[in-house]
Amino acid sequence: MAKAAPSVPGETFKVADDTELVRKAGRGDEAAFRALVDREARYLYGIAHALTDNAADAEDVVQETFVAAVGSRFRGEASVRTWLVKILVRRAAMLHRKRRRSPESLDSEKAGGLSDEIATAGCEARLDLSTMLASLSPEHRAVIVLREVQGLKYGEIAEILRVPQGTVESRLHRAREELRMRFKGYL
Repeated sequence: MAKAAPSVPGETFKVADDTELVRKAGRGDEAAFRALVDREARYLYGIAHALTDNAADAEDVVQETFVAAVGSRFRGEASVRTWLVKILVRRAAMLHRKRRRSPESLDSEKAGGLSDEIATAGCEARLDLSTMLASLSPEHRAVIVLREVQGLKYGEIAEILRVPQGTVESRLHRAREELRMRFKGYL
C-alpha cells in the first residue's frame, strides 16, 4: 500500500528527517550531526551574518548554535529550522551584549569585517544591505532580517524572539520607518 503524498512535496518527510537527525545527534551520532549541519548551516549563516554584520562572528554564532542544539532537548513544538533560528538569535544577542561592554573591540572587528566583505563580496547591494542593517538596533535588525530577508511569518518571529506578535509588528514598523528616514535619498 502506497503512502499518501504530503501536501507540500518532501516537506513532511524532511521535517521528520530533521527531527530524527536532532534526536540522533543529541545521542552522540556524529553522522546525524554532520547531516544536520550540512542541511541547515548555510541558512543559519545567512541569518547570523545579517545579525552580526561580521563573517567571523557569524561563523562563531552558527557553531555555538549547533553546540547548544545538541546539548538541549528538541520538544517538537516548532520545526527544527525554527528551533535552530531561535537558538541562533539568542546566541547573536549574547554576543552583542558581550561586545557592547567593550566598544573598542567591536569597532576594530567591524572595520576588519567590512573590509573583508568588500574584498570578497564585490557586490554593492550586499554592502548596502549590511550597512543599513548595521544602523539598526539589535531588536530592529532581528525582526527585519527574519521577516524581510528570511521571509518568516509574524508568528514564527514572535516564537523565535520570545515576544508577543504585536511586539514583532511594532518593532518591524519602527525598523522600517527608521530605515526610510535614514536612507531617504538613497535610491
